[in-house]
Amino acid sequence: MGEQTALGQRLDELAARPDAIAAFKAARSGFLAGRRLEMKELADELGVNRATLFRWVGGRDELLAEVIWSIAEPTLRRATAATEARGAHRIATVLGDFAQAVNDSDAFRQFLRREPERALRLLTTTAGSVQRRFVAVIADLLTEAISAGELDPPLPVPELALLLARITETFIYADVISGEEPDAAKVVQASLVMLKGKP
Repeated sequence: MGEQTALGQRLDELAARPDAIAAFKAARSGFLAGRRLEMKELADELGVNRATLFRWVGGRDELLAEVIWSIAEPTLRRATAATEARGAHRIATVLGDFAQAVNDSDAFRQFLRREPERALRLLTTTAGSVQRRFVAVIADLLTEAISAGELDPPLPVPELALLLARITETFIYADVISGEEPDAAKVVQASLVMLKGKP
């Protein structure tokens, strides 16, 4: 180890100082471990006061939405990369695989059981940013399929993307919404019907 310069010491201090990224990482880690996100506990963990934490990340719902999307988005990417299907079958398969991954996630299931109303508000309404971004991903998949000549959509892309998102949500959050078991296979079936593809 060489001698530490003044600038090097300053850079080390800045790297060790908690900030919005550190708060996000700590919140994400706690969510994946199945813990409830408590802003006071997170502020204490970071060694800052709650006002500072709120200034960094906004409210609890905003932070939760970012954490959830940081997990959902790569899950969607993996589902998209994993399928060789085309057209309606590609989109239905991606949505079904995504639904299965969410249904298999202990962290998501615990969040849904622990805070069902908040979860539905954040994940299935425009009150949170998760649904908006989910719909945008579906719209991109639809646009790609249409551009490739693999899909003749029954509705305009924005409306169809929203309907497909709602279908997926219905079968992911079925236990919270209707008391039924979540069922990813039904996401595929219903999406194919919506897209006028053959089951």
